[in-house]
Amino acid sequence: MKRNKIFGAVAFTTLAMTLAACNNGGNAGEGAGSTLIIQESADIPTLDPGTTYDTASGQVVENLYETLVGYKGSSLTELEPLLATEWEANDAGTEYRFTLREGVKFHSGNDFTCADAEYTLRRNLVTNTADSGNWFISESLLGTPANANDDKSITWQRITDAVKCDGDVLVLKLPKTDPAFLAKLAYIGQGIVDSKHAIEIGEWDGTEATWKEAVGQDLMGSQLAQKPSGTGAYKLVGKDATSVTATAFEEYWGEQKPSIKNVIIQKVPEQAARIQAFLKGDADFIEEGGRPIISSQLAGKDGVAVLDDLPNTVAAGFSMNQNIAQGGALGSGKLDGQGIPANFFSDVDVRRGFVAAFDVPTYIEQVQEGKGAARNFLLPDSFPGYDTNLAAPEFNPEVARAAFQRAWGGQVWENGFTVSISYRAGAQTQQTAMELLKKNIEALNPKFRVNIVAKEWSELIKSTNAPKEAMILSAWAPDYADPDNFVTTFYASTGYYGPRLNAKDPEMDALITEARSTTDQAKRDELYAQIAKRAQDQAYYVVMPASPTVFTYRDNISGVGEATFNPMNAFWAGTYWKNLSKS
Repeated sequence: MKRNKIFGAVAFTTLAMTLAACNNGGNAGEGAGSTLIIQESADIPTLDPGTTYDTASGQVVENLYETLVGYKGSSLTELEPLLATEWEANDAGTEYRFTLREGVKFHSGNDFTCADAEYTLRRNLVTNTADSGNWFISESLLGTPANANDDKSITWQRITDAVKCDGDVLVLKLPKTDPAFLAKLAYIGQGIVDSKHAIEIGEWDGTEATWKEAVGQDLMGSQLAQKPSGTGAYKLVGKDATSVTATAFEEYWGEQKPSIKNVIIQKVPEQAARIQAFLKGDADFIEEGGRPIISSQLAGKDGVAVLDDLPNTVAAGFSMNQNIAQGGALGSGKLDGQGIPANFFSDVDVRRGFVAAFDVPTYIEQVQEGKGAARNFLLPDSFPGYDTNLAAPEFNPEVARAAFQRAWGGQVWENGFTVSISYRAGAQTQQTAMELLKKNIEALNPKFRVNIVAKEWSELIKSTNAPKEAMILSAWAPDYADPDNFVTTFYASTGYYGPRLNAKDPEMDALITEARSTTDQAKRDELYAQIAKRAQDQAYYVVMPASPTVFTYRDNISGVGEATFNPMNAFWAGTYWKNLSKS
């Protein structure tokens, strides 16, 4: 996440007046004139749910749009009705029928109907870009994660057979059973779009005549991203390079009406400025910069509340691109000490050297203040399938040195290298981790050089830029609560990161395919243990340690707590804006 410019007093006052004016006479409940201020270092790439696949965007989209089903309270497994009031599946688990909620309005004033749900899911299947999470809903409904450009067997008939309205009932048909299907529908990327509004502003018209033109269409800057219309408790007021503003939707259908009238997310890249604003009470939530900052600069200060030891279902690791694209982080493009060849990381000993050079204990001590533990695999240890019997990789300079001496037939050690690695601008913990890695790598051999580069979040995640990166922090917050969402995402050659890493491992793919096709949990656990061992041996990632979630907020904010915290929500507080109040 990130941000670029701080509002001055005049700009902030003007914005507050604008919000007050556009909502004059509203009745959004107690505290209707209040404003929630959130400051982050990240930009917000999109507001189109059809391509939302990052937490910066997701925290806004999940408050503007709603899905058919959602997670109940803090549970990761129990689902409850949202825009669908009830559903039933056939005995084979291959057909679902959803009864949809009546009396729901979109922000545009249009009524929510089955046609909107049908349009939304068809649009996701049609567009299904590499920047979106539509691959996993496509995999469930069409049997393939690809779009029609990459898989020519996808036809309009297959899409319409998979998603259709039977009167007012939404019918979804799957080619085979998927135990995680309902959980996948809770992901905000399946947020229901106002189809009439979308078509009116120039989005895909939903017809067979034009569907092929929309396949793989880039939605990051779509018309819908600029002018969203959902059924959520908040609607967009405006978005620019430095802020997003939203206001309570007065016709929201839910029993829980928003107590806070306005929400402003500001891009403030300077950590010191965010902290100062927070301590003065000018921001209610901020991107603090990690546990040490909270402990040393925020905890115990007037007006500051800290919530700690919360579940963390994020997995993260430094990924190593095995075929870096031309124009990327290659330097000279040779093993001459001035750069690296495109396939530098395709040698497993290079990867093993980087893994053994990362000092996990020091990172836990310095960044996580001793909390958390090393992980052996990019799967949260709270999830089924995590093998606690497998030891995590150890920091061992001698092992790293031996690996680098073997790499590329000894050329790496003899000639040296210069590699540029990137982190999200403003992310202090990422920067610290990379500085730690840089120090240890360069200490092994004076011919080794690691350059650390800060880049905008939207630049790093864009699918066209990813192939040019040598190493970035690849993190994952689950789309749905099943181990496959992590394992396929990180390790399958057809997953989200596999194509970005140019990592193809037939043995790994076979194990993953088998694990996701069985409902026998003991068998799945056994397969995931094999996958973890294979992944560790092949050193695809420098695995970051687990860390309990901790965040701060101003103590005049209510609705924040362990009982309401759900890590499936993108917003830091683990809940929706509508559940918060401000005194």
